[in-house]
Amino acid sequence: MEFDYQALLHNSTFCLVPRGRRLGSFRFLEALQAACIPVLLSNGWELPFSEIIDWSKAAILGDERLLLQIPSVTRSIDHDKILALRQQTQFLWDAYFSSVEKIVLTTLEIIQDRISSHIQRNKLMWNVLPGGLYTLPQYSTHLADFPFYYLRLGRSPAKKFTAVIQVLSPLISQSQPVVKLILAVAKSKYCKQIVVLWNCEKSLPPKSKWPSTPVPITVITGENKAMSSRFLLYDVIQTDAVLSLDEDTVLSSNEIDFAFIVWHSFPERLVGYPARSHYWDNSKGRWGYTSKWTNEYSMVLTGAAFYHRYYNYLYSHYLPADLHNVVDQMANCEDILMNFLVSAVTRLPPIKVTQKKQYKETMMQQGTKTSRWADPDHFAQRQTCINSFANWFGFMPLIHSQMRLDPVLFKDQVSILRKKYRDIERL
Repeated sequence: MEFDYQALLHNSTFCLVPRGRRLGSFRFLEALQAACIPVLLSNGWELPFSEIIDWSKAAILGDERLLLQIPSVTRSIDHDKILALRQQTQFLWDAYFSSVEKIVLTTLEIIQDRISSHIQRNKLMWNVLPGGLYTLPQYSTHLADFPFYYLRLGRSPAKKFTAVIQVLSPLISQSQPVVKLILAVAKSKYCKQIVVLWNCEKSLPPKSKWPSTPVPITVITGENKAMSSRFLLYDVIQTDAVLSLDEDTVLSSNEIDFAFIVWHSFPERLVGYPARSHYWDNSKGRWGYTSKWTNEYSMVLTGAAFYHRYYNYLYSHYLPADLHNVVDQMANCEDILMNFLVSAVTRLPPIKVTQKKQYKETMMQQGTKTSRWADPDHFAQRQTCINSFANWFGFMPLIHSQMRLDPVLFKDQVSILRKKYRDIERL
């Protein structure tokens, strides 16, 4: 009787891994890849990367001298434990063993931790999502600084944010959208500071041109005109939360406050208003990009979105220069690349808050030469970007979602006094 070996692996709960010609066996990695729990029967075998990986969470360590006891051992494991073991095999395979590149990088990172023992990663970082390759020790030596571990540590982000506004147009009058945006952001009770990235070709206007606000405004200019500069890790940003904004975004203080409260519950994700989606185009054999309003989305635009500042670090130091060059050459797609990065790290979709047609309509009606939305090649460029990014990541990390979070009583016919965010529905 013939068996399909690969099908048998994927349909098995436990896979025996006896020693091969030496202590190890190639069946070990085959079992990991197939989400089959390895049952190791090779006394004295030092498992790969055992210095940082807790294999007791993904494998059964048997004794080859007690082979007949293995069936009773596996039958005694309850279903919840089996599920946890199988999930861990998939995490470890994907994080450290699924490519030669990841095996090499993991090896080099372990060596780095040995050399720089004072900043080595906590073992927890290696054994839970997103894994040690994404929690780079150069950013911090403390678990509490990374958004992925807040719930596990019983910690919440500080209740303040930094708004980072990218400005491409000259500041001429106090009636410009960017001035109204600054005033709306400054009115938020959660805003700690506003950072303006002056990427305009015109010279910086005097301080008297900027509106007076209850929070400090810091202007960064002349250092980097590239589109990807909005996601650099600027020293002035001291808060966990960053609110990324385009100069012509229209948001009220109520909308900003609500989005921040939502982000506070999901600090590892992108949380924003305007949403977009990707799809597979069978006729062209490639990924497509759409702004059509449907029941699903897979991206939120960073023209109005909250995220954790650690992603600034990953964007600057983890992503290669080639991807940054794609963004800068097209003067486009930096928001798509940030969505790719966050979804690749978290394996989770972004979160859209409150239906926001006003953002879409404002951008589509703006007919200035500086508006990227008026460029006929805009969507073609973004489709090119999506395929370039997917090729580099080696898979499509974007995940579709049908969830949208609105304030309670948002559209209910109740007294306005009962509503915390009273102005949202009138926008």
